[in-house]
Amino acid sequence: MKRRSTAWFGPRDKGGFIHRSWMKNQGFPDHEFDGRPVIGICNTWSELTPCNAHFRKLADHVKRGVYEAGGFPLEFPVMSLGETLMRPTAMLFRNLVSMDVEESIRANPLDGVILLAGCDKTTPALLMGAASCDLPAIMISGGPMLNGKFHGEDIGSGTDVWRFSEDVRSGAMSECDFLEAEGCMNRSAGHCMTMGTASTMASVVEAIGIGMPTNAAIPAVDAHRYALAQMAGKRIVEMVQEDLRMSKILTRDAFENAIRVVGAIGGSTNAVIHLLAIAGRIGVNLSLDDWDSLGRGVPCLVNLMPSGKYLMEDFYYAGGLPAVIRDLGDLIHRDALTVNGKTIGENTSTAPCYNRDVIRSVSEPLVREGGIAVLRGNLCPNGAVLKPSAATPALMKHCGRAVVFESIEELHSRIDDPNLEIDETSVMVLKNCGPRGYPGMAEVGNMPLPPKLLKKGVTDMVRISDARMSGTAYGTVVLHIAPEAAAGGPLALVKEGDFIELDVDARRLHLDVTDEELERRGSEWKPPAQPPQRGYYKLYYDHVMQADQGADLDFLIGRSGTDVPRESH
Repeated sequence: MKRRSTAWFGPRDKGGFIHRSWMKNQGFPDHEFDGRPVIGICNTWSELTPCNAHFRKLADHVKRGVYEAGGFPLEFPVMSLGETLMRPTAMLFRNLVSMDVEESIRANPLDGVILLAGCDKTTPALLMGAASCDLPAIMISGGPMLNGKFHGEDIGSGTDVWRFSEDVRSGAMSECDFLEAEGCMNRSAGHCMTMGTASTMASVVEAIGIGMPTNAAIPAVDAHRYALAQMAGKRIVEMVQEDLRMSKILTRDAFENAIRVVGAIGGSTNAVIHLLAIAGRIGVNLSLDDWDSLGRGVPCLVNLMPSGKYLMEDFYYAGGLPAVIRDLGDLIHRDALTVNGKTIGENTSTAPCYNRDVIRSVSEPLVREGGIAVLRGNLCPNGAVLKPSAATPALMKHCGRAVVFESIEELHSRIDDPNLEIDETSVMVLKNCGPRGYPGMAEVGNMPLPPKLLKKGVTDMVRISDARMSGTAYGTVVLHIAPEAAAGGPLALVKEGDFIELDVDARRLHLDVTDEELERRGSEWKPPAQPPQRGYYKLYYDHVMQADQGADLDFLIGRSGTDVPRESH
């Protein structure tokens, strides 16, 4: 089989001279250009992405494995996405990074690629870009941080930020303790150690077959993480020799496995939007309704924050994702192929569980119905999502008066007002935070509760928006309403005092306003802001699809392959 890289390094002419000679300034000897597989190491290392700041060392271990198997590793950077620093939201740039990855792979002499990802959006961005090329690929997740420790207790990144913040606002926690906790929560390399978006997507990587077994839960600082990186480096060379491309692994069955695993781990709602986008790139027909139908009947087995009490370090010691997949039995397509050349059933058939409080059994789950609920109704004709395992059971069927915030700024300006007309039965509604409205669909859907209600002991309310929320967050929060308000969806037409009905069991979200009144309001609606006029913001605004379609750019759907481009000199 002729490899792509030979088009660069094989010819004994002017072009081959240029391609080889300039590479030799790094000290590569002649035999590295003898036709052996060239493996790209796509690295999202950045000091601006704390979750990925240890990736240089991880890449070194990948190189060991590539060299061991007779390959030629070449590391290259792509734009990194630091969830905690980037404004207005890292999600705005997910699609841009996917383009960076896709074109970096296609334009260079690569036969296979290792993808290093960790922080939330880096995982889907790299998978989307690589899927558009469809070369042999393995993703290595950076791994979670060690458990946070504060005043003798374990604390979880993200989840306890929301809890502590509300405690300060209610007067239950001092500012001094709040600031002390800041230095105790994130105490090692790695991504969030709760079952937030980063841990969810690392689990998806393993469940969908594009990561090595045990990828999901090994802590970032555990030596096993680096051993896994070396094994992946060795294996990717073999995959090139076998021509085992992403499209042979990312099948419909693999996506169904991932959806069910997300339910079983109490995973982030962000997985919905990311898997829809990845499926669109690789050419698998996946819809929002698939999430609902496949997630029904899947028990939540993993007792991790925000749905439960433990953290990823505990999950790893308890047996990790292989134990969960084994326990799911026939809910998993066990003949789905994975990157190590074995089926997911073969990889997990004898997986042990060492702690049944961390990983519950199917007969005694944490939550009976763990899958993501997809809602429909006149308020969300194209769908909305809710995470039952993180919601309050008593609020899963609720009718309340809408308290409406037209923007995130209005929410912040009004929420602490003691005269705000709101009580625990109200439904909080936030508009203009979707793909176009924010732009980028920021994680602001888990709106803070009013201090006057926090002081009464209220800990949850029904909250509705076209935004996303952090996978580390919790509550009875309806998200991803489509179409979004900024696109003229029904959410834009909700007024203060309207009544909204939520019935999760019936999968219904309804605005108690007549069709005639909605039509009248729609005729008077005007877009909330002028669209961006230049740069990537304009490209994104003009081409981003709605949440129910994965919020990808419309011209990126499908694969372009890895045909060798024309000569450069």
